[in-house]
Amino acid sequence: MTRKTTKWVVIFFFTVSIMARNHYMVEGLGVNWGTQASQNIHPSIIAQLLKDNKINKVKLFDSDPWTVKFFSGTGIEVMLGIPNNKLKDLAKDYDNAKDWVKHNVVVHLYNGGVDIKHIAVGNEPFLKAYNGSNLETIFPAVKNIQRALNEHGLGDKIKATIPQNADVYDSGTDGPSAGQFRSDIRELMTEIVQFFQDNGSPFLVNIYPFLSLYQNPNFPVNFAFFDGGAKPVNDNGISYDNMLDANLDTLVWALKKAKAPQVKIVIGEIGWPTDGNINANVTMAKRFYDGFFKKMASKSGSPLYKDDLEYYLFSLTDENQKSIAPGDFERHWGIFKYDGQPKFSMDITGSGNDQMPVGAKYVHYLDSRWCIFNSDIKNLDKVPANMDYACSKGDCTALVPGSSCADLDQPHRISYAFNNFFQINNQDVQACNFEGLAKIVSANASTQNCLFPIAIENSGGQRYGARIGAAYIFYGLLAFIFFF
Repeated sequence: MTRKTTKWVVIFFFTVSIMARNHYMVEGLGVNWGTQASQNIHPSIIAQLLKDNKINKVKLFDSDPWTVKFFSGTGIEVMLGIPNNKLKDLAKDYDNAKDWVKHNVVVHLYNGGVDIKHIAVGNEPFLKAYNGSNLETIFPAVKNIQRALNEHGLGDKIKATIPQNADVYDSGTDGPSAGQFRSDIRELMTEIVQFFQDNGSPFLVNIYPFLSLYQNPNFPVNFAFFDGGAKPVNDNGISYDNMLDANLDTLVWALKKAKAPQVKIVIGEIGWPTDGNINANVTMAKRFYDGFFKKMASKSGSPLYKDDLEYYLFSLTDENQKSIAPGDFERHWGIFKYDGQPKFSMDITGSGNDQMPVGAKYVHYLDSRWCIFNSDIKNLDKVPANMDYACSKGDCTALVPGSSCADLDQPHRISYAFNNFFQINNQDVQACNFEGLAKIVSANASTQNCLFPIAIENSGGQRYGARIGAAYIFYGLLAFIFFF
């Protein structure tokens, strides 16, 4: 075989492998992509990451047009989000809803544009922590958005819904058949779900077996997973051996009692964190996902809900700027690390053929340098205040008991805190001072079990965008050479 022939064979198999990999998607599988991070991966890289891993749906928490446009022509279905702080404007004036739909939906709907199917209005608006602040705005807002979609001729294709926390319904200790919507919002929830039924909108619910385990020390651990071992719960002749089935059927009963039994259920968020708590680690996350993917592949639904379940994993990548008020694990929900690299092997098809997910391509890091504690310093009086400052402005959640970096000795703990602050501030030299306690080094400060991260170039940078463009042009040319 000549060198020229070999070159064409290589290009052929390279191109075919890309096409084959992108061709097969897992039906019903989506992910949440949040951007509460000090540096975010460029949306075009995220889109390619989803395609490479056969994920064909993404749920966003806002509708920034600059971000959304990068999903045009990708074949990835996008769920746009509307934050809670927008509800009041959308509820009080229908013209605001019309403008929102025009500028955030219609603008993307052209030949080869963005595939938009749902609008997520608000985000868990009935959490008790909000003290009822969304009670008067959420329903008018979702009605106005759906009305605006209808007027644009999009109502048959795009549906407005509300991401709800599973605490909007409950069954006490009496089993799923006692399920009904929470007493303080029951009347309002009944109106909402009947509206969904009339308009063909789904009920979007966030279900977290991990949180049940985290919040209740008496929660049976095996009941959070799907691989057996849990003591079954019997409810009117139906046996439940996992929390997801019991939770879904509690919702089925709540919808039935609200006279909206035809509403489709979509799992808006589900996942397992990998750090920040003794039960948040890679081993338990893998156990959860392995069982969950097998369950989804079986298409068995729950005992009472037999339709195929559409679901969105939470989440795609870690976010080091998320609030840790619910717990330190909040910044570690990603199935990928902050830089788009996979954490553990999995098989999203549920067939048990584990492999490492494809990592994000063309992610560029800042220089290989770390900010560490200067061990030459003998007077440590200033260390506690400076470490507290670094952690309050940075991210020290991996240092809490039971987490990946919890076993570091004191000098390394200080270094971890200093380095995270340094990286979050884009390696600004002034961010590695700490009253003379720190120094910048070029040797990797990571340990065997604890990663000292290096910041990535933020997605808004001109140089960053140019590099990505050049990379995609290169591979595009390869395909062009082959086909033409």
